Amino acid sequence: MSLFFNKVTIIGVGLIGGSLARVMKAQKICGEIHGAGRGRETLEEAIRLGVIDHMGRGPAHAVEHADLVVLATPVGTFASLVREIAPHLKNGAILTDVGSVKGGLVRIIEGLLPPGARFVPGHPIAGREKHGVGAASEDLFRGAKCIITPTEKTDVNALEAVTALWTAAGMNVVIMDPEQHDHIFAAVSHLPHAAAYAMVSTVAEFSSGADNYTTFSGAGFRDFTRIAASSPEMWRDICLLNGKNIVEMIEQYQFALNRIKKAVKHNDGRKLEELFRSASDVRRGMQ
Repeated sequence: MSLFFNKVTIIGVGLIGGSLARVMKAQKICGEIHGAGRGRETLEEAIRLGVIDHMGRGPAHAVEHADLVVLATPVGTFASLVREIAPHLKNGAILTDVGSVKGGLVRIIEGLLPPGARFVPGHPIAGREKHGVGAASEDLFRGAKCIITPTEKTDVNALEAVTALWTAAGMNVVIMDPEQHDHIFAAVSHLPHAAAYAMVSTVAEFSSGADNYTTFSGAGFRDFTRIAASSPEMWRDICLLNGKNIVEMIEQYQFALNRIKKAVKHNDGRKLEELFRSASDVRRGMQ
């Protein structure tokens, strides 16, 4: 299909939103890109870097006449943002997002949109340790997966356009049910973040004065807990919006930890090796 958007508006011009803007400019699949968000300084920086062309006076103003609108803010802001911009979306506009929670949130957004506006939920699985628009790169998405979660209400042509957009960014697009998406990512993304936060808190409980345990941490602890430096606001919202699935995964994780705890308490080396070997085999088989 021919992929071109005269006007694109990105709400939340950070690493993901900024990188998508760079892709669209590099691929020449847009006319102009407008930015919106909470921080004027970020938007001014995005203009200086050539990531966006204009910044709106606010989200509602920025989306006027836009062919494509991308929500790239924390997922907890999505519902209020859509309420704000919905009356200003032009007929035929495509709304998409980059959030890591779908499920019920997709249904809420669909219910807030006016007739003629088309929503295609998306989730590019990409990132890096550096954040912000200054770290944005057109190479960020190359070779990674993008999950798109259409529903029975999703417009076929809009779905095709968003799929083509992420494909142009170098991503491998996977179509998935919104609820299935949330169950999977509760396991492979949301649980690890919760576990990392818990691990750091656990070690911090033993640290006092000169006995700061974290100063003795090696590569293992640092690698495991790296994601605990992620945005607390963002992960608060994710946990609240995907709570049922995350609680299920935490309970399963506690069960696995308790099996290890039981084997340690009973000095059962055979069981420990069996548990560790099983997990080690799975990890080695991961791509």
